[in-house]
Amino acid sequence: MTINPDEIVLFQWSWLVINSTIFFTWLVMFLLTLGSWLVTRKLTSQGQLSRWQNLLEVLINAINGQIREVSRQEPGPYLPFIGTLFIYIAVSNILGIVPGFTPPTGSLSTTAALAISVFIAVPVFGIARQGIINYLLQYIQPTFFMLPFNIIGELSRTLALAVRLYGNIMSGTIIVAILLTITPLIFPVVMQALGLLTGLIQAYIFAILAMVYIASASQAHEEIQKKGEK
Repeated sequence: MTINPDEIVLFQWSWLVINSTIFFTWLVMFLLTLGSWLVTRKLTSQGQLSRWQNLLEVLINAINGQIREVSRQEPGPYLPFIGTLFIYIAVSNILGIVPGFTPPTGSLSTTAALAISVFIAVPVFGIARQGIINYLLQYIQPTFFMLPFNIIGELSRTLALAVRLYGNIMSGTIIVAILLTITPLIFPVVMQALGLLTGLIQAYIFAILAMVYIASASQAHEEIQKKGEK
């Protein structure tokens, strides 16, 4: 049994290698792009809404609500990034119940790329809200000697994001594969249902943690200023 989907080579020609992770990542991207086009091509604000537009609005409102609750800010600037993270991870994990589909989130390279995206987004949003000087000042709070520890903290939480998602998705896939060889009828069905629930939970946790890190970077200097005024 191959644990790492990166090792499953589906196509190779000279230097070009397409493994399972790349192929199914492209597949999820294609499905999301196609689905987005189909859902949004007939959007309307008048008359009867289609069931797909209703579903889209419910999803967007739910994500907006979570962003507002976590960050205490207007969700508009963060919705595209956080929403994309959640939907991509959720769809990748849900499709894991389809026979033959290998979730790209079960690859450490994919989860590392997602975590690096969050790592880059944190200072981008922080600087956009506070300015570069105010954002950098938080790394030397409460004293300059905290600089290396704050930098290590940024790197360690990025690693934790990648490993947490990878470990949960990969372990679930392995357990189902083992149960298929032992009891091919009953337990795999139960595990697939639990895997579906776990996949959605992991997508939610990843998106929420990303928003927490971004909100923390965006509000840190404002909180320091308030304490100084007191």
